[in-house]
Amino acid sequence: MNAELQAVPEGFLKNAKGHLVPVEKIKEIDLLRSDLVKELINGAQQLQLEMRKFKEKAFADIAAFLQLSLEKYEVALGGNKGNVTLISFDGKYKVTRQISDSIRFDERLQAAKSLIDECISEWAADSNDNIRVLINDAFQVDREGKISTNRVLSLRRLDIQDEKWQQAMEAISDSIIITDSKAYIRFYERDAQGAYQAISLDFATIK
Repeated sequence: MNAELQAVPEGFLKNAKGHLVPVEKIKEIDLLRSDLVKELINGAQQLQLEMRKFKEKAFADIAAFLQLSLEKYEVALGGNKGNVTLISFDGKYKVTRQISDSIRFDERLQAAKSLIDECISEWAADSNDNIRVLINDAFQVDREGKISTNRVLSLRRLDIQDEKWQQAMEAISDSIIITDSKAYIRFYERDAQGAYQAISLDFATIK
């Protein structure tokens, strides 16, 4: 039988190395410390379980409300890609659901880079130095050899009316691959000044 599954005999405790130690041989302060740690961990595990249940309920309730709204009034609440903001009637409370996509680029990004390089060469002295720096920064890799998706996507916001540039921006759009999506729910309460303050569920930030 696996040693981890064996019951600890009465009058003994198992130490960190898995050895059985008679309780009478253990210092009182060590026993008190162990009891305290186990009590706190048990409370943390119970709290984690309750938070998990609440998170599941919150997502389910929001989804159900949106479905009801669509069916009854034929309107969509919130923004794109599943993002939604719900506000209480008195405006005091706000709940937001956000969908965050993790993306990467396929080989078509290299085609976009080649087109952009051609643009820079053609513009030559007429090109803005700030745009050159922005483009060069966008395609730099980090220590892990990855390109910053935010910097690359920011190029699409540049108002450059050049056919080859527009082709490059289209290539960037086509190269986007969504690898993962994560959903978040955040809760807010409006303070006396009218600003919404986050209701923190992060144990470390609760005051």
